Amino acid sequence: FQMKCPLPNKLHGGAGMLAGLLCGFLLVSGVQGDAVEVIELGSNWMITNQNGSLHVDNQVLPSGIYSVFGPLILESYNDVNLRWLAYDNWTYSNKFEFDVEHYQQGHVNLTFHGIDTVAEIRLNRQIIGRTDNMFVRYSFDVTNLLESENLLEVEIFSPVWAALQRALELENPVPPNCPPEDYHGECHMNMLRKMQSSFSWDWGPAAPSMGIWKTVELEIYEVAVIRDVDVDISKNATHWNMHITCYLDAVGRQDFYGELILYTVELLDLPVIVNAYGTTAISHLNPLIEFDQAVPIEKVETWWPNGYGEQKLYPLHFTLKAWLGKMGPELRAKTKSHKSLRVGFRTLELVEVPAPDGRGNTFFFRVNGVDIFMKGSNYIPSHILPEQQTEESITHLLKSARGANMNMLRVWGGGVYESDYFYDLADKLGLLIWQDMMFACAMYPVGDEFLSSVREEVRQNAMRLAHHPSVAIFVTNNENEAALVQNWYGTSIDRKRYESEYRELYVGIVMDELRRFSHSSRPQSLVSSPSNGKASQQDNYISDNPQSNYFGDVHFYEYVIDGWDPNTFPRPRFASEYGFQSFPGTYAWQRSKNDSIDLLTLLKHRQHHPLRNEPVIVLIEKHLPLPLPQDENYATALIYFSQIAQAMATKVETELYRSLRDTPYNTMGALYWQLNDVWVAPSWSGIDFYGNWKILHYWARDFLAPISIVALYDQPTDSLNISLICDQLQVDTHDLNVVANMHLWSQLLPHSYITWPVTLRPNGVQEDKVIPVGGLFKGEYDRENAFLELQLRRGNDVISKTHYFPSSLRRAVGMEDPGLEYEIASRYCLTTADGVRNSISISIKVKRPAVFVYLELLKPYRYELSENGFMQTAPVHIVYLTFDSSSCARLLRKSDLRVLTVNDFMP
Repeated sequence: FQMKCPLPNKLHGGAGMLAGLLCGFLLVSGVQGDAVEVIELGSNWMITNQNGSLHVDNQVLPSGIYSVFGPLILESYNDVNLRWLAYDNWTYSNKFEFDVEHYQQGHVNLTFHGIDTVAEIRLNRQIIGRTDNMFVRYSFDVTNLLESENLLEVEIFSPVWAALQRALELENPVPPNCPPEDYHGECHMNMLRKMQSSFSWDWGPAAPSMGIWKTVELEIYEVAVIRDVDVDISKNATHWNMHITCYLDAVGRQDFYGELILYTVELLDLPVIVNAYGTTAISHLNPLIEFDQAVPIEKVETWWPNGYGEQKLYPLHFTLKAWLGKMGPELRAKTKSHKSLRVGFRTLELVEVPAPDGRGNTFFFRVNGVDIFMKGSNYIPSHILPEQQTEESITHLLKSARGANMNMLRVWGGGVYESDYFYDLADKLGLLIWQDMMFACAMYPVGDEFLSSVREEVRQNAMRLAHHPSVAIFVTNNENEAALVQNWYGTSIDRKRYESEYRELYVGIVMDELRRFSHSSRPQSLVSSPSNGKASQQDNYISDNPQSNYFGDVHFYEYVIDGWDPNTFPRPRFASEYGFQSFPGTYAWQRSKNDSIDLLTLLKHRQHHPLRNEPVIVLIEKHLPLPLPQDENYATALIYFSQIAQAMATKVETELYRSLRDTPYNTMGALYWQLNDVWVAPSWSGIDFYGNWKILHYWARDFLAPISIVALYDQPTDSLNISLICDQLQVDTHDLNVVANMHLWSQLLPHSYITWPVTLRPNGVQEDKVIPVGGLFKGEYDRENAFLELQLRRGNDVISKTHYFPSSLRRAVGMEDPGLEYEIASRYCLTTADGVRNSISISIKVKRPAVFVYLELLKPYRYELSENGFMQTAPVHIVYLTFDSSSCARLLRKSDLRVLTVNDFMP
């Protein structure tokens, strides 16, 4: 039974094969054939080095040389001590049987979904191919090479020597040659299409990885399989339209025929059948199937970013049957392949129009017709070894981002194109993704082979990612335009050549390929980050000042400023990178080193910033009572204070950007650097390598909250600017008030307070009040003996709060030992599918204000606290600790917790 699908006017121009679109119950298809068969070669691998002195059997995929032979790479000084592993060549070999008689029909494809990186592949002693791009899927037709017993060998060459060899072969230099000496890194990362940060970065070690980091499969089929599906979603007054493109992988050099069926039971009552290609051949040179399918608006729930609505996703299931002859496939031929995915219905624009201040353009995202302030962070790989980037760690990081009220993450360009699991989860959590392509902080070669590899890399990854509602925009590189213009790597000597090569790579190859996957629901790609946005096109994509505050996005780092002072920061349209360093907690350091190794010496070794620890220490010393280096408590204070200094500076900068959205500056994005870490080291992260939150991430949950009170000091006028930020589209403004509590450092509870009624502006900023500081701190209160707490309340319920400290905390008068005592008040264990969830309440008692109370669990668990780094001005406060373990931690003691306050270090 078949029927014509009733469709409205076509919403998408030109490409659809609507004439061949049918829908119906095809319980028994007229097209014969069996399913494509896939045999995964995931186990029984042997690994040997070049001279055979090292070997190991029975390895499984994914796999990497460091994971197998240097699993302690991230401990102590092993980033250097185990470097020899990257200087050797390694061979993965797999012996497997194959039923040649059984699989006489069709083709057999050997597909490598990810090899890291430069390799030669041999099957039964014959070379079948070479690889040089870890971001590319490689497939080889091995139909005529397979035997009943087979030997598959993948010889992977040292990336260090491979990069050097390619650099030596260049006619002209392509900088930078080597990283700064403090990185302890390797040279010529830009010669290879691999994770650029694996050769070292200012936040990460050099671990030049090698291995088979994704699956290897034998795919058995007659002519073609469905590989990826893109769904471009648009909307008119009555319908959503899905412009669907199914990308096929075909073997052989013949055109072929096919039939495609789409099942989407939540959207359509009947399957959709595209059978026009049953008689019209599909070109093997460009094998794809395109069609349009409309869905009435009333059948669809809109997908929203986190904080603005639900993330409704609709499953689409595609079945492809592909065959060679016009008469249809032979009986039992393997013609049928499948692809399933989920889509979200939303519109998204990047609005770049003349700005309210009359200078430059706006730069903000409009989702489903709503102008949304993007708040979030920058995501680096979850592990420095790509084979160890697990679903478990990705889940924790993305859920932590959502838990901190983020709605956007920037996938940074020196890492990897993340896994399908990553983007599927981002879809579910409502985290929009700013997707860099994998080029960062370098010039790159433009030889024919390199450009060809890049084109395939961009094509495959854009094709794979384009359907995700979470993917908001593609950007061709990280900071390479700024590096070129600002002469980071000596490019001014041959500026015209470097400009030409830059345009050839990013405009001629990367942007050109991304245009093929441009969407009505996604903006055109940006040439770089930072950039001047669409205005850079007028400059032929190389602007005089890619960091202009009046166009596009900016990256802002300044290491000699006072990060606690909002007057030091720019007023950009969109801040896509900014941040401050801190150090992981003391216990994290203990976990990552031998007992015999001095903590501060290791910390200095892992500090890759060219200015070393100086920016961290300078910021600390402006505000906090750091002991002398020879003092016994120096290391503890340095680590603890670094986290306070980082959290406060990032809070101030982020709150400034959020407060500017409805001003003539029209700032509409704040993505701080960075969310996560790849080892225990000084870095800009808010979450440490073990997944535990630093003070920054706890505070981010508050300063990124949907409703926030912000108090920013304006030095020129010596006043406090109070803003009320509301991201909610609808908000109850009844019974709202601000309470300003004046506290003395020497006494618990507020000493006095003032209050006034306020309102909130839905999806906007209410500039509430400007308060002269001199009018607050007078009489018995001065700028050194008192501080201010501001609470936004509904009735007596506190919605949001913040603090204003009028002087450096190290000069605070009356800040003394708080007499802090704590005890474990209760424990509760709940058995879950993943183990045991431990819930513990900790009672903290003080006699005087305790400043930035910090708790650290001294057990190897990933844990979460209800709050951390908080001001305690009441006699008793309860903090809740949760963590998962294999059994109930009934023996957890007080000594398993470390509790610190700033008071502890006051002279």
